[in-house]
Amino acid sequence: MKKIEAIIKPFKLEEVKDALGEMGIEGMTVSEVKGFGRQKGHTEIYRGSEYTVDFLPKIKIELVVSNEKVNPAVAAIVKAAKTGKIGDGKVFVSSVEEAIRIRTEEKGEQAV
Repeated sequence: MKKIEAIIKPFKLEEVKDALGEMGIEGMTVSEVKGFGRQKGHTEIYRGSEYTVDFLPKIKIELVVSNEKVNPAVAAIVKAAKTGKIGDGKVFVSSVEEAIRIRTEEKGEQAV
């Protein structure tokens, strides 16, 4: 099993969710996060004063999938989240040693 974490632009969430849903992936965790990468934030003017916004709003999607679904899921996320502009985000894939469904105590891929 693998855990996929994707940091994307907020307005791309529905497209990514729909793309994963078409693959049969339904379970995911979504968090509103803030961060910056190469874009280093931007400047805004508020009441005549210019200030720097270092942390930009992003969406973090986390899901655990079987090894067979990793590459198609990552490809679907990248395709749905891509705008071609700076700040599109990142996808991280890491190994999951164990998963346990609390309600039924199922383990492994059955818990996912």
